[in-house]
Amino acid sequence: MGITFTWLGHSTFSMEFDGHPVLFDPFLTGNPLAAASSESLHPEIIFLSHAHGDHVGDALPIAQRTGAKIVCNAEMSYYYNAKGLENVSGQNTGGSGDYGFVMCKLTPAFHSSTFPDGTSGGSPNGLVVTAKASGQRVYFAGDTALFSDMQLIGNMGLDVAFLPIGDFFTMGIDDSIAATKLLRPRYVVPMHYNTFPIIAQNVNEWANRMSSETDATPIVLDPGGTFHVE
Repeated sequence: MGITFTWLGHSTFSMEFDGHPVLFDPFLTGNPLAAASSESLHPEIIFLSHAHGDHVGDALPIAQRTGAKIVCNAEMSYYYNAKGLENVSGQNTGGSGDYGFVMCKLTPAFHSSTFPDGTSGGSPNGLVVTAKASGQRVYFAGDTALFSDMQLIGNMGLDVAFLPIGDFFTMGIDDSIAATKLLRPRYVVPMHYNTFPIIAQNVNEWANRMSSETDATPIVLDPGGTFHVE
């Protein structure tokens, strides 16, 4: 029981919710930090926050190979339907979906969202995913700026928050600390950093500040590193 997550580099995480494997934002091909190949992964669900190439990267080939359900927003679902995928669930912001072993609620995110071919990906999202058996809950922020309604997301009761810290395209270190104060998770995990020079960050500085300035426990993983939440 519980949630186990493995950082595969950038914003890509392989997770197990009560033993069921899922993927978040699978960007493996072309990811210099990738700790797995797309062929090695066998998720039941692929969760997508938005349509940028460094987040949807390998979603299509993994779904084609495994039959995994893609969970995303409505506009992204139309894109994948047009690519021949039928096992796609297109939610929208504020809505929740029941996927058997988890519930998924789409939250706002402040960013942009366009597929690599220029197709609109609709509004970007964060995702709150709750394990139905254990009741444990994670917030995967996707790419976003800091926004005050993170406090409302925190009111849901979060075990883990996955937050971008790379700056330039998303929140940086300062704003991720402010976000954590609003979200109030048990654990906070950095993502979307050090993949490319423009988003290089000192993650040890981030962890030290997170420990001293918030009540959350920071979890810093090397690519391929795993953490289990009881």
